[in-house]
Amino acid sequence: MPDDETDHAAPDGGTPDTATLLKRNPLQLIAIGVVLAATAGAFAYTGGFLTPQRLSPNHFVDAMQTAAGGPHEGFRRAHAKGICVAGHFVGTLQGRALSSAAVFASGQPVSVSGRLAESAPDPFAKDSSEAVRSMALRLQPAGAPEWRMAINDTPGLHVSTPQAFYDNVVASTPDPATGKPDPAKMQAFLAQHPETVAFLARMKARVLASGFATDSYNSVDGFIFVAPNGARRLVRWTMQAEEPFATLPAAERAAKPANYMFDDLLARVAKGPIKWRMIATLAQPGDPNRAAEVWPANRTHVDMGELTIDHVESEATGNCQDINFDPLTLPPGVAPSDDPIPFARSAVYSVSFRRRTEEAKAPSAVANKSAGARS
Repeated sequence: MPDDETDHAAPDGGTPDTATLLKRNPLQLIAIGVVLAATAGAFAYTGGFLTPQRLSPNHFVDAMQTAAGGPHEGFRRAHAKGICVAGHFVGTLQGRALSSAAVFASGQPVSVSGRLAESAPDPFAKDSSEAVRSMALRLQPAGAPEWRMAINDTPGLHVSTPQAFYDNVVASTPDPATGKPDPAKMQAFLAQHPETVAFLARMKARVLASGFATDSYNSVDGFIFVAPNGARRLVRWTMQAEEPFATLPAAERAAKPANYMFDDLLARVAKGPIKWRMIATLAQPGDPNRAAEVWPANRTHVDMGELTIDHVESEATGNCQDINFDPLTLPPGVAPSDDPIPFARSAVYSVSFRRRTEEAKAPSAVANKSAGARS
């Protein structure tokens, strides 16, 4: 069995407490904290959550860069190592009934561009060291507003507020004297955030997919789907892989080449398209609209359509390298909810985008080659 499946439950079957998690492997937990401090971008909500010392998006990105040991100029401040993808999306009748968004309206292919990435701020990080992956998409229906999304393969998020996210970044920042995060600071953070302890237990329990094509990606945050008749539903969604699930033991991942996931993706698309089903999960009254809390598995699921990726290429000027996948770029038929995280992400994405577009572009860590052909 992979290491990810072992020794994750509390003795009574519940969630392990903070002390138990830290005793088992404190450095691993700190490493996860550092990754999560980068995953999905850093969050800095400008609407007052960070008072009395209100923190601007600029200050938050500064904190991210400090935690990462400085910026890698020209690259995203998080999810820095990525590759561009393209293809199309076809919505379903069920999707059209739930949302009036143009991507579902006709049942015809909608052009899609996007990016698959790892969460680390280092664009040259070894693939086998990362346990968080992301999918960013730009859906562009002809003659209608586009939809951008940035989704992760994690079971929820480790926190539910921008303040908690910032506190995690601070706790994860390496001590200049040691070059490593302070375990005491992380322990103090976890003691104040039981939702993060629960999230780390879920992360430890999950089985890591072997690569991008066999992985599934979750919206994590709640959004409102607005039906053609005006009905509004709180939803989350998953891009669920159609490829049979596969995994690799940790030792085998560690022995792979530095870019093995991206190389495997290029080789896979060269053989034919990769597909995911977009599955919406409908909230029921009383379900928490908090990113760190997962909804029960028995909620209603709706098949919204199929995503097909048939082209993959390295980042370069003019393709996905220059796109800001702002999660609040939403079309009519999709609206933000009262979840504060997307608003924070939007603010910080803007700062990160501005900074990297003003910097010199270094070559991507992924080989400059392409696979697949646009249909």
